[in-house]
This record gives sequence, C-alpha cells and structure tokens, in this order.
Amino acid sequence: MAMDGYKHFLVLLVSALLVGFLSVIFSLVWVLHFRGGLGWDGTDLEFNWHPVFMVTGFVFIQGIAITVYRLPWTWKCSKLLMKSIHAGLNAVAAILAIIALVAVFENRNFRNIPHLYSLHGWVGLIVVIFYILQLLVGFSVFLLPWAPLSLRAFLMPIHVYSGLLLFGTVILTVLMGVTEKLLFTLSNPPYSSFPPEGVFANTLGLLTLVFGALIFWIVTRPQWKRPNEPNSTLLQPNGGTVERVEGSMATSYGHDMDKSDSKLNNEVAARKRNLALDEAVQRSTM
Repeated sequence: MAMDGYKHFLVLLVSALLVGFLSVIFSLVWVLHFRGGLGWDGTDLEFNWHPVFMVTGFVFIQGIAITVYRLPWTWKCSKLLMKSIHAGLNAVAAILAIIALVAVFENRNFRNIPHLYSLHGWVGLIVVIFYILQLLVGFSVFLLPWAPLSLRAFLMPIHVYSGLLLFGTVILTVLMGVTEKLLFTLSNPPYSSFPPEGVFANTLGLLTLVFGALIFWIVTRPQWKRPNEPNSTLLQPNGGTVERVEGSMATSYGHDMDKSDSKLNNEVAARKRNLALDEAVQRSTM
C-alpha cells in the first residue's frame, strides 16, 4: 500500500532507530567505562543494570512497540500478528523494567539506603505499575477475542492516550534518573565542573530525549497511520436472526485516533436496519 511522504517517514524512522540504538550503547559505555561494570552481588555493579535495562527496554523497545503499526511493509500482515508483536515487545520492555527495579532495591538493601524518597523513585515506580496494568488490559481486551465491541470502543482512546503518556513519562523519568545519579556520585571533580562522565551522561539524556521526540512525531502523523482494512464484519440471515463474524479491530497506536470501534458498531446497526427493511418490503410484496 502507498504511504504519503514515504521517504520522509523512512528518514525519520531510520533516524529514530539509530538514535535509540546509540542510547543503548551509551548506557552500556557509561556503566562499563565510568561506573565499574556490571554484576549481581548487591553492590553498585548490580545497580548499573538499572540504567541499562531502563534505556534498553523502557525506552528503546517500547518506542519500537509503539511504531510497529506504522510500518507500511507490515500493512498486509494480519492484525492478529501485529497485535501479538506489539504486545510481545511491550512485554519484553516490562520484564526488563522489573529486573531494573529489582536491581535498585537489592542495591539499596545492601547499602542500607532508604527506598523511594526521591521524585525519580516515585515517578519511576508509578510508571512501571501503570505500564504493567496497561499491558494486562491491552492483552485481555484487545488481543483476546472475548471483549465486546462496546468495551473495546470505550477503552481504545484511553489505551492510546495512556500509552503515549507513559512513554513520555518514561523519557522524563530517565532524564531525572541520569541527573540524580550524577549529582550523587560526582564529587571529585564535581558535576558542576563538566567532568567527562557528566558530559557523557548528559549526552545519553539528550539522545533519549531526541529518540522520544522522533517516536512521538512518527506516531502522531495522520498520513502515516495504518489504513483501515476492508470491513470484515459479515451479516447473514439465519432463521430470522443475524450472525455477526467479528473481524480485526483497530487496537494500536498506529490506528485512527479519531475513529474507534463505534464506527463498526454503527455500520453493524445500519446493516441490521437494512436487512429488516428488506424483509418488510418482501413481506409487503408477497
């Protein structure tokens, strides 16, 4: 299928992937070169997994998960496949975020440091909890077939808005975390003297911010949305009743934000009325 501004989209997508990948590399270099490496023994080496997993999972992988419906070469793939990929990537991001939290709590316990006293800690824990809830609701309502259309139509705008809100909040939380870590650890030379580690970590924060901005731009352009599929709802008379075979539904960031499943409900109701009218006309002519 043709996409308006395909070359522009491709440039932004490649740029976002490069910047996101650089963010992951910078997080690894930061902890390996400046912070002593990685480990799982309760020390600061275990804490170092926290920025790596947060940048890798909560920023980079989540950003990819948000954009999967915008990729034009996947528009011919089934909705179920794309839903599964979207949910799978978000699940990987959630798992990495949980491991990152475990690393922080174990390090705090090892060093007898109080938990969750900073704004970074508060916002970080809240966003992880709501991200997991978002994942569970999305899986149970939009991926599994049991949810009625009315429930999906009601939750769709909430799902889209909360997903973007969570992604933006993650970016801000990462920036707070980088700044907090530098303020606490850089004393000789101090952070204010522009030491190499401070400049390097600040660059990591800028890369994360640029990645988030590119992802937001890509997923909010209406000309790059996934086209609506042909209506797959079939209405068939069957002993005076109507059977509805539900097709795929718009359940991701890449769909219309101004068109929800209520349109599908309206189409179903209109077809029912047309069938009833046809039956009435047939009875009157018999």
